[in-house]
Amino acid sequence: MPIVALGVWLLAAGVGVYLFFLWFGGTDGTLRQSVKVTRYPVTVTFSHPVLAVTGLALWAGYLITGYAGYAWGALLALTVVSLLGFAMVTRWLGGGRHARGGGKGFPKVAVLLHGLMGVTTFVLVVLTTSGLGR
Repeated sequence: MPIVALGVWLLAAGVGVYLFFLWFGGTDGTLRQSVKVTRYPVTVTFSHPVLAVTGLALWAGYLITGYAGYAWGALLALTVVSLLGFAMVTRWLGGGRHARGGGKGFPKVAVLLHGLMGVTTFVLVVLTTSGLGR
């Protein structure tokens, strides 16, 4: 199960890189918006991938060394990444004052695939780290 978690995590990261470059390039319009409230907070947008890569590195360290501390660190990072991702997807879905176009140009399939793989990764890491996946 730890190797499957790594594979799904890498796939999620690949789709995440694609979405990040869409956002960073401004092709979805989020960087060019004049209304501040519709934009994704820069700290959230950059913290999400930075923490995801940190967690991925910790997970790789766990796979290489077998040291459980790396697995727990990866789970902690992944928990924060999941919360940040949830915050971004709720804004992407819209609602209230944030509904005026923030991220509406993102391809729905890519966002849903990234989220589904993220949730799958989280579940696999929880099961592996807690010992339930043996």
